[in-house]
Amino acid sequence: MSDTHAQTAPYVRESMIAQQPPPLKEAGAVKWVRENLFPTWLNGLMTLIAIYVVWVVLSHLVPWFVSPTWTATSLSNCREILAASGDAASKACWGVIRDRWEQLLFGFYPSEFYWRPTLALVVMLLGLGPVLFGNFPRWFMGFSLASPFLIFFLIWGGPIWLPIAVALGFVLGVFAFRALVGVNQIVGVIAAILVPVLYWLFVMGPLVDTLASIAPIGLESVRSNQLGGFLLSVVIGVSAIVLSLPLGIILALGRASDLFIVTKLSVGFIEIIRGVPLIVWLFTASLLLNYFLPPGTNFDLTLRVIIMVTLFSAAYIAEVVRGGLAAVPKGQYEGADSLGLSYWQSMQLIVLPQALKISIPGIVNTFIGLFKDTTLVLFIGLLDPLGLTNAIRASTDWNGVYWELFVFIGVLFFIACFSMGRYSLHLEKKLQRENR
Repeated sequence: MSDTHAQTAPYVRESMIAQQPPPLKEAGAVKWVRENLFPTWLNGLMTLIAIYVVWVVLSHLVPWFVSPTWTATSLSNCREILAASGDAASKACWGVIRDRWEQLLFGFYPSEFYWRPTLALVVMLLGLGPVLFGNFPRWFMGFSLASPFLIFFLIWGGPIWLPIAVALGFVLGVFAFRALVGVNQIVGVIAAILVPVLYWLFVMGPLVDTLASIAPIGLESVRSNQLGGFLLSVVIGVSAIVLSLPLGIILALGRASDLFIVTKLSVGFIEIIRGVPLIVWLFTASLLLNYFLPPGTNFDLTLRVIIMVTLFSAAYIAEVVRGGLAAVPKGQYEGADSLGLSYWQSMQLIVLPQALKISIPGIVNTFIGLFKDTTLVLFIGLLDPLGLTNAIRASTDWNGVYWELFVFIGVLFFIACFSMGRYSLHLEKKLQRENR
């Protein structure tokens, strides 16, 4: 049989043919479009409708965003530039962002000290590195523990002895816990709380004043009412996130405890905090809290807000973690008991890691909502980014500007919240790989 006949006759092929590329409709972009956009006639129709809607929206938005007004110095100047372009009705006035972006970011923070919150942001990111990713030397964890006190010193200034004295309180709490935990675990926990609180209330103030008089080292102080803009949202949001997670875990363990008093106290705290809107608690921190303080006490409003937002977030974190604890199989608890582990050892080594892994989406979702809720401080007189928009639009130069400011603020919050969401996905994938 000839080779030509062997190549053309069916079922009698005796030689290999050269490799051929796949059909055009079964490879590359054409295949993706067929499978994802036009798999059926109904899906194809919906795709065409969606493309038309997107085109209509973009045809109105893109001309508004693409505006030659970045160099404008006032709203009237914007209108002059837009009138010269011949399409004044459909263009944004971006000159307000160029003119007031520093105020939107830093509020009324002194301009000569902008380097301090900028450096504090760098310190925060470096300090969170070992906690979030873990690919750092062990000695770098010391920097992470010191970073909150360094951030406080950079933003608020004052004598350097104040953050050092505050950190000393935590050290005393650790020593008190280690000294008394051998006697009784409950006694050790109570001592770890009472010793720092008593130190901060009665010893820290005179100690800081004495050290400052002997060695006046520090930065120029910045009042809390000078904080504003996105800086204020970051300070409140990050502080509440960092503090509410351990407090929420403790509340979740307390609610799941077999001790009657601990359980009832935890349940009462969680239900009371969750049952009242955050804005009510902010008004409580702003107005009512002063009635319960000794006369002449000057309790910083920003600190009061941070405490209240932390407590509010901790109540929600507690319920998320409690759901994770309930999802851990009962056999894990029984396995820990069979190994002779104590309650704290079983929680630290076996139960809590699994519960926190299960709770990651809920925890991050709570943090994202908390960060966005920092804009509610506008109603108690703190000038967050939304509060500053009113101040900017009250000026004669920018009276009438509206959407441009909110678009800029929305982009800032989107970047922060999107980053938290992406980290959540990264952490979930990482833990799934480690368990395989």
